[in-house]
Amino acid sequence: MPIFNFRDEEALGKVASVDTTNVIVEVENVDQLKRLQVNHLAVLQSSRPGQHLIGLITQVTRKRGIEEIINDSINGHASELNLCRIALIGTMLDRDGEKENVFRRTLESVPEIDANCFSLESENLTGFMRTLSSVSAGGNALTLGKYTLDEHAVAYLNGNKFFQRHAFIGGSTGSGKSWTTAKIIEQMSGLTTANAIVFDLHGEYSPLVGQGIQHFKVAGPADVEAKKTIGDGVLYLPYWLLSYEALVSMFVDRSDQNAPNQAMIMAREINQAKQRYLEENGQQDVLKHFTVDSPVPFDLDVLMGRLNDINVEMVPGAKVGTEKQGDFFGKLARMISRLENKISDRRLGFMFNGGGDVLDFTWLEKFTTAVLGSADENGKAGIKVINFSEVPSDVLPLIVSLVARVTFSVQQWTPSELRHPIALLCDEAHLYMPQRNMADSADDISLDIFERIAKEGRKYGVSLVVISQRPSEVNKTMLSQCSNFVSMRLTNAEDQGVIKRLLPDSLGGFSDVLPTLDTGEALVVGDASLLPSRIRIDEPKNKPNSGTVNFWDEWQKPVKDNRLSIAVDNWRKQNIQ
Repeated sequence: MPIFNFRDEEALGKVASVDTTNVIVEVENVDQLKRLQVNHLAVLQSSRPGQHLIGLITQVTRKRGIEEIINDSINGHASELNLCRIALIGTMLDRDGEKENVFRRTLESVPEIDANCFSLESENLTGFMRTLSSVSAGGNALTLGKYTLDEHAVAYLNGNKFFQRHAFIGGSTGSGKSWTTAKIIEQMSGLTTANAIVFDLHGEYSPLVGQGIQHFKVAGPADVEAKKTIGDGVLYLPYWLLSYEALVSMFVDRSDQNAPNQAMIMAREINQAKQRYLEENGQQDVLKHFTVDSPVPFDLDVLMGRLNDINVEMVPGAKVGTEKQGDFFGKLARMISRLENKISDRRLGFMFNGGGDVLDFTWLEKFTTAVLGSADENGKAGIKVINFSEVPSDVLPLIVSLVARVTFSVQQWTPSELRHPIALLCDEAHLYMPQRNMADSADDISLDIFERIAKEGRKYGVSLVVISQRPSEVNKTMLSQCSNFVSMRLTNAEDQGVIKRLLPDSLGGFSDVLPTLDTGEALVVGDASLLPSRIRIDEPKNKPNSGTVNFWDEWQKPVKDNRLSIAVDNWRKQNIQ
């Protein structure tokens, strides 16, 4: 049945002027005029049966002309001209083929003069937005909250398109970005086999608990010392999982004149170390096909021994019984020193001190089951929040992208009939997805991985949700691949410009509200919501640790005892007690 069923007496007014994309409506009732708000939606009768035109109110005017004022003084009564300007943005069809209630972002017709205009609100607005989102009334839909201009209308999004086409969630500090992310995570966790990884860089999503959500943290020095395992919610990300390029970026100083030789030796020796491991563990099938990038464990002590031998190698000289320095004598010294420093760095224990378990051939399967598996597969929960707060900032892009690379590789190598989709929610994305001109070699490796997921992920069931307070600093390729944007308040002109460029010309003025959005209010644009919508995000059941501190209030309270000595002690121990 048709979604709209307006009565003539409900009309705001009648069409007085029409051009290609704009309509002027004359509103006779002053009370009706007061109800109208800019950026609210309106419905107009079409010249064709079975159609309604949808428009966005761009201007509301109440005025009296000079002639009216002169006539009023003569006739002794006042007259007013109440006008409403509406930008036409699409057509609602009662039926299109076999489908009922179809919205198109095209103008099938234009309204006639004196056609009725209606305000789109309450149940009509909810039904219209549900139709746009392809959501059935009883379906388990993705909802963010209520429309700002009508608190009774629920804001539905198309959950399929939101994750299929990648999404961006942005907003200035304190605008409600984490709140919105928590609301989405909360709804995902209610789906039976939901599958997602949340990159939590500061531990702010730790309060999110409940069935469907589990928490991991990348092992810190205290976790390594206590020999905690994946069963304790502690993750190790061993060096052998890194790609060859990532290993080179960690261990080889590009400014060293011997860097090309060091990289070449590294490739050869890692390949041989992996071959030795496979031979010792009887993995003949893998031995036939592995490469230097294959996720095969190898013993770091064996690699270090070989590098030291090559660095001091003496070879037979030209004369019998004499020796001379080998081709690489002394040329690996800086790389060996760099490698030794990394291994001894307690902050990198999650990479180099995972114990014998991480060298077991079956470890990778256990890791992927726990981190990439749905609730049915890992026996716990499908939404995995990974806390990276103890990972040093200089290797953070490498480590975050390592988890992304493992995820993409597993999906890529899964037969299509067995594939189950997974989403990556990338908080503070500007830290590991920066613009190319702001990136160093480690960032470049991270960008290569995320750019590939952004471009190809949909084919393999991998979705990206990019979350950042600075959209202008996030890699342009990432943003160009995102077809859904949830933008909170943005006060920076460059950040506003990123969002404004995404809107159609007819709706460009809609983004002018970005700097004035309230905390927890968002402008939603994209495939998941065919019309740009201003939404007030519902409060999540468990709020994230946003880090917002009430300075003025706190400065009026007593200071906690021993806070500085505890902080210094924790700093030295690299562990928060």
